[in-house]
Amino acid sequence: MASARGAGSEWSGSGLDKALRAGISQLRQRYLWTSPHTGPAPPPSPTHPLPLHSLPVEVQLHILSLLSPRDLCQLGSVNGYWNAVVRDPLLWRYFLQRDLPLWKSVDYLSLPDTALLSKSLTQNAEQDYMAAYLRSCPESRKQWKSSHPVYSSVTSFLYSLVSQAEPRLAMFGPGLEQLDTSLVTKMMNSPSLLPLAGLPQRQIDGIGSGISFFFNREHKFNILTLYSTTWKERECARMEESAAINKLFVPQGVADVDGADGDPPRLGASYSVIPQVEQVCRLVDGFIYVANAEARRKHDRKEECLQIQAMINRALGPAGRPLLVLSCVSQPDMNRVPCVHLSHHLQLSLLDVPWLTQDSDAETLAGFLEGIEWILRELGRL
Repeated sequence: MASARGAGSEWSGSGLDKALRAGISQLRQRYLWTSPHTGPAPPPSPTHPLPLHSLPVEVQLHILSLLSPRDLCQLGSVNGYWNAVVRDPLLWRYFLQRDLPLWKSVDYLSLPDTALLSKSLTQNAEQDYMAAYLRSCPESRKQWKSSHPVYSSVTSFLYSLVSQAEPRLAMFGPGLEQLDTSLVTKMMNSPSLLPLAGLPQRQIDGIGSGISFFFNREHKFNILTLYSTTWKERECARMEESAAINKLFVPQGVADVDGADGDPPRLGASYSVIPQVEQVCRLVDGFIYVANAEARRKHDRKEECLQIQAMINRALGPAGRPLLVLSCVSQPDMNRVPCVHLSHHLQLSLLDVPWLTQDSDAETLAGFLEGIEWILRELGRL
């Protein structure tokens, strides 16, 4: 019991702790006919609580904090008390705040609304935090994806009857150029993860046609990498930890003429892509945006938002082409911006295309294949 008390003490000292304690105490009084001020509950009987219900609130909270969402839902079916406890909005809000930084992916169907987390703990929790958590957590999304095996098998069979060209993906973003480890180099030299299926052989208006890879040694896909600057300019900017002028985009509207001397012109109304990139955008089936997710660096997410919008502009190709956002760092042990926060910073919820933000690192390519699997599924190739 001593260890349980020690674990429970981790909750102390916060407004959330007090709110949860008060909420569960009220539930105990409502469903168990007891109060923390009147001592333990009566001995168990058909109309009185079991010993588990009489545990200190701190111990109950610790037990709940160790359970998975599935376990919590099962616990809620025990009786009225636990059903009310596991549905408590403050409890699920705590789980959201606790687990959001740990989630490695989030998509356009599961991104939690910032309004769910912006209210103070003293405000009434009227939102359905439980539904938001279950919709957003990767475990629930995986279960939903695996719940359609018949549809998936039929889709794969139908596509196997049709000869299709390999899907083409345009890859761009600051993570290609700012990280200490080159993502593209690792992709080219990781045959166990990404076997090469073909090197560039043709040109599209001076831009290479891209490199073809195998996914699961079976499904071919092509990645065309778009760099914003030359190699020398990228290296200088990376060493100086500064932002080089992005030559893929052209600012539209009136620039801010009051900027400091030597600074690149500040953003006007929007961006457009240069003609060579415009040709690429008309030919590709989807996009991969490599975001720099290293927490140690400063990022201009507002400009990144508009550059993404310029690249996926529906005037340059079919509407609804999927966007994979790789939330990338150089090494797996680096402090990173959580993918949920990055998705909000990039305002991905405003896009009218399917998107997924996936944690990855350039050194091990962790998460990269999960992202490729998602975009190939969105394109109907898996």
